[in-house]
Amino acid sequence: MSTPSALERPSGVPLGRRLAARLVLLPALCLSLLPPHRIRTVLRLLRRGAAPATAAQAQLARDAVCAVSLRCAGPKGCLPRSLAAALLCRLGGSWPTWCAGASVVPPFTAHAWVEAEGRPVGEALPDGYYAPLLSVGPATR
Repeated sequence: MSTPSALERPSGVPLGRRLAARLVLLPALCLSLLPPHRIRTVLRLLRRGAAPATAAQAQLARDAVCAVSLRCAGPKGCLPRSLAAALLCRLGGSWPTWCAGASVVPPFTAHAWVEAEGRPVGEALPDGYYAPLLSVGPATR
């Protein structure tokens, strides 16, 4: 038997940002099908020339992605959601730190997220709950 639940989708996302989020969804979904080392390689290429994203920029990108995609807003949409948020930030000229990792306490769970200003963005769990195993931060100059 399943438990009923409702997804909370952000409201008030401007039309232009929603359209941009839709633009990055397909590339993000395609990227999510690649093995981790290929994802890291592609993201390292895409981050070139971008400034570090602020927490506000990363949160706006994450909200826009969740507003246009039920899959990304859902509990199993963390990988495409984090990739789409990073790509959307890149369209605006910035780059958050994209992370993929695992929980540090049992039960084991894998997760992907974006960080900005040293903190996870839009995650309901406390800092340090997930340990990054793979990350692609802004390029240093």
